[in-house]
Amino acid sequence: MKTTTLLLLAMTAFAGQASASSPDAWKAFDKTLVDSCVAASSLKNAKPAGAPAMFDDSVGYNALLIKGQYKQAFMKNKTGTELCLYDRKTKKALITEWDNVTTLPKK
Repeated sequence: MKTTTLLLLAMTAFAGQASASSPDAWKAFDKTLVDSCVAASSLKNAKPAGAPAMFDDSVGYNALLIKGQYKQAFMKNKTGTELCLYDRKTKKALITEWDNVTTLPKK
């Protein structure tokens, strides 16, 4: 009961504030997204390859391409690309290889 009351009071207190995020809040979110994706990457020297794709709240994910070099010795530092999906609800980054997607099919 106390938790519900506190939650209701907190929601009422914030109801009058603007619902739009500030530029600083967006900058902090972008940093969190990039840091999470780079940390989840299996590539060395992983870096974002462009800006994140921002999906609306009905999807709940943001996407970011990551570029770096493969760590395995037999790959001889070949450049690789990964797609990172960042789940805003759980704040977790999910990674999948994306090399073949960016390569044009053979004719």
